[in-house]
Amino acid sequence: MAPISRRDVGKILIAGSAGMLLARRPLRGAEMIDSVVGGVPLGAQSYSFRDRDLDACIEGFRTVGLGECELWQGHVEPRKMKWTELKKWRLETPLSFFEDVRKKFEDAGVHIHAYNYSFRREMGDDEIERGFEMAKALGVSMITASANVSVAPRVDKFAAKHKIRVGFHGHDQTNNPDEFSTPETFARAMKGASEYICVNLDIGHFVAAGGDPVEYIKEHHDRIVTLHLKDRKKNHGANLPFGEGETPIGPVLRLLRDKKWRIYSNIEYEYGEEIKGLDTITEMKKCYAYCRKELEA
Repeated sequence: MAPISRRDVGKILIAGSAGMLLARRPLRGAEMIDSVVGGVPLGAQSYSFRDRDLDACIEGFRTVGLGECELWQGHVEPRKMKWTELKKWRLETPLSFFEDVRKKFEDAGVHIHAYNYSFRREMGDDEIERGFEMAKALGVSMITASANVSVAPRVDKFAAKHKIRVGFHGHDQTNNPDEFSTPETFARAMKGASEYICVNLDIGHFVAAGGDPVEYIKEHHDRIVTLHLKDRKKNHGANLPFGEGETPIGPVLRLLRDKKWRIYSNIEYEYGEEIKGLDTITEMKKCYAYCRKELEA
């Protein structure tokens, strides 16, 4: 995995006989929330809190007790905007805006480790590069992206320039060769690319697409920047509460713990869209408790 940036919110890697620990000191405001369990940094994709605005999302992290955040662009950018207007917003919004977002999380004791900025083939190079500038302003050393496979070479140029790793995120759209889903799609993006082209492995979608996340992580852990934790059934099956699907969440987390592989593992709460009437905070607490229990087993 890549070295820790001096801007990485005071995160220090401490290796000892008991394994890896992550110690952090707050830059300001609240004490940093510690959600590292068995050496595995547990957090959330802020998309999990998509039913609320940025400030309420941050409060959600604090309420659940999660100190690690993969920040969804939907919590930063205007959500209802035409594509041309959104591009203008991205290119013209001062980078100080993103620095202020980072400070909000720091003041709440939450560490942003990645920015989710999805690169699509219709983007111009200026809009692609702007994502890396935003990431720097947010103080992160990695971007996650629901992207087209065909855009990877253009992204690679800027990833290498800015020395920021990009973890491409897969879904289960196995019928579309330009969408990330199977090991073959990730391999195509990484073939001939720099070390900055990596994987954001969503273990639930990976299972739904026919993959085995445990074996994939064993083989490619050095190119995986973050995990998304969710529980899905195989064969494009449904999102379900943790422990009710066929995704090996426990084995995956224990693999990271036992191998001491420092990979951010982020809950992505999606089953609320399929099971109506659920409360986001309540379900996120359940997801976090499930992950802690599996790691403590």
